[in-house]
Amino acid sequence: MDDAPHPYRDGLPPAPPGPPEGEQHRLRATAPLWHGLALAPVPVLALASAPRTAVLAALAAAALAAWLLPWLRALAAAERHAAERQREEAEILEWPERERWEVAAVLHRYGLRGDALARAVEQIAAEPRRWVDFMMRFELDLIQPRPGEAARDGALAGAALAAGALALMWLPAGTAMAAGLALAALAGALAGRAAGENLATASLRALALPLGALVLGLSL
Repeated sequence: MDDAPHPYRDGLPPAPPGPPEGEQHRLRATAPLWHGLALAPVPVLALASAPRTAVLAALAAAALAAWLLPWLRALAAAERHAAERQREEAEILEWPERERWEVAAVLHRYGLRGDALARAVEQIAAEPRRWVDFMMRFELDLIQPRPGEAARDGALAGAALAAGALALMWLPAGTAMAAGLALAALAGALAGRAAGENLATASLRALALPLGALVLGLSL
């Protein structure tokens, strides 16, 4: 009978050696900021056009931005996902023991111990694709982006933006402002309901942008 202590009996052993520079999985948290900044001149330039077409040009620019922004974000996320996957595939070849330990560390957080933990680690590491899938999902918290879906969602959002704005343009100014705020609150609540969020919070969040635009417009 083997009386040697099990490596995962009471906890995780020390981490095996890994890449000397550390694991280089940098989150690109600023990517949406730069995408938004790149689109910022669009409505400004649209408003600089002839007065009779300024509103329609700004509306077209806003609808275009509503479509492009999520698509560009998804494209950037897909590029990052591919790069991180390639890096993870290289690491399981170059530092397999370290990567096994990282699998064990993830499963350890979910309560696996002893033989069950060891078997789970070996099962996951037995197939490279499954191993990399596990690391992408549970170590890096990355899910395969779908730029096509983002483009469709953005196109729908842009069309809804254009349709709602065109409808409001036919109303008197005061009525349009009140109806616009009511529409934003209602649409925000419906979006929150679809996402399983608190309706009041979602509605208030949706009101932030039109209220800000209203205050800015009245102050100019």
